[in-house]
Amino acid sequence: DAAGAQAHPCFGAVIFSRPSILQSVAEAVKESLDNFLVSVQIDEEVAKLLQLKAQLGGEDGKHQFVLKTPKGTRDYNPKQMAIREKVFNTIISCFKRHGAETIDTPVFELKETLTGKYGEDSKLIYDLKDQGGELLSLRYDLTVPFARYLAMNKITNIKRYHIAKVYRRDNPAMTRGRYREFYQCDFDIAGQYDAMIPDAECLKIVHEILSELQLGEFCIKVNDRRILDGMFAVCGVPDEKFRTICSTVDKLDKMSWEDVKKEMVNEKGLSEEAADQIGEYVSMRGGMDLAERLLQDQKMCQNKQACAGLSDIKLLFSYLQLFQVTDKVVFDLSLARGLDYYTGVIYEAVLTQAGLPPLANDSQNGASSEESAGVGSVAGGGRYDGLVGMFDPKGRKVPCVGVSIGIERIFSIMEQKAEASAEKVRTTEVQVMVASAQKNLLEERLRLVTELWSAGIKAEVMYKKNPKLLSQLQHCEEGGVPLVAILGEQELKDGVVKLRVVSTREEVDISRADLIAEIKRRTSEA
Repeated sequence: DAAGAQAHPCFGAVIFSRPSILQSVAEAVKESLDNFLVSVQIDEEVAKLLQLKAQLGGEDGKHQFVLKTPKGTRDYNPKQMAIREKVFNTIISCFKRHGAETIDTPVFELKETLTGKYGEDSKLIYDLKDQGGELLSLRYDLTVPFARYLAMNKITNIKRYHIAKVYRRDNPAMTRGRYREFYQCDFDIAGQYDAMIPDAECLKIVHEILSELQLGEFCIKVNDRRILDGMFAVCGVPDEKFRTICSTVDKLDKMSWEDVKKEMVNEKGLSEEAADQIGEYVSMRGGMDLAERLLQDQKMCQNKQACAGLSDIKLLFSYLQLFQVTDKVVFDLSLARGLDYYTGVIYEAVLTQAGLPPLANDSQNGASSEESAGVGSVAGGGRYDGLVGMFDPKGRKVPCVGVSIGIERIFSIMEQKAEASAEKVRTTEVQVMVASAQKNLLEERLRLVTELWSAGIKAEVMYKKNPKLLSQLQHCEEGGVPLVAILGEQELKDGVVKLRVVSTREEVDISRADLIAEIKRRTSEA
């Protein structure tokens, strides 16, 4: 109907005013739009299928996948393993020097065993699928399994160390030595003893290990859970918020006080006044003098828990003076350690980067300025007197105190120090290579290497019938093998072996009868 139509000023199209025609146009537009959206959706799904096909395999149906280790895990090459073994040997010898024996426990525990022991960190526990009636989880640390072991076997005193892998569903920062699968090295003293003597020995052990590994400057921070709880009480924190506020204070090594306060007030519902009072206390650091000063503090002295903790800190520092480690220990009220099972003294060792190469990719990891000034905690622990009682049917308590060495961070630092230095890391312990100067001497080489093995000497031969002498010598230089025992036709006639010192290229003829004694003498001197 020409009367019912008019030209649109923009498009020059004819727009009809009658409702039936408008409805038809609208439906046509809607249908076109639906078809377009379906087309886009189909294209997206096809793209996903093509991507999946590329991951699973090509036309030949062969399965293809990316070869990599799971997130938060790593392989160790021989050089890294050599460094790791050296660190383990240092730590184990220290543990043994202090009279510890060792145990082992399963890598997974009943889920119920681990539940409720780690506070807010419980969300990081790896749960396993139901395997026939038992709900299981991978162990989160070695302390809770140790407490379960004590309760189950009715052990009331033991000094033990345990080195094993633990698992945490964390966001890993692998360049900083943080993984989802990692080793822990634990030393614990269980039993009823006089106050602070075992606690002081744990701190002495941390001091010894970090000093022997020569990682650089370090500081051991100490505090007490009772002091923290007393501080929260006098600052007006409600009882039910103690643990959650403690977890927030524990973040002070990673976050500024402003951010910690914001979390306390905005997320945890603490009053701003209480947060400000906590802020005054957590900024305090010192030694025995700080403990004495806080015992005179108008608020703290009114709290029995805080007074008991402060008295023990004083006693602890008196023992640490006798152990000659107070130069590295500081009483720090900001130290919280978020695990629920601590009941008394808590401590944490922190490395500064003095003398260390910068850790790789810090900027990519978004490391804070405070974090990049140090490499974080390399050891931590404390007293947990109630944990064993949680597993005992009659609730019998076994007082415990212990320390865990953060071995993965130490590995990262040691590896980077090795890369930064020109010193070659040996990946084998071979003391002598049995070599031949001419052909057809394989049998003689095998006889000699057998003699050396039987005498307890670490030796090897090349797996070729007629290797070139130059190849054998190069193998020794590349692998850091100090000695070469060279056999030739003339040496066999004379009953001697030519012993070559790889580093100096000095050669000397040694009688076959004296060879073993000479190799042992030279390797012991080295």
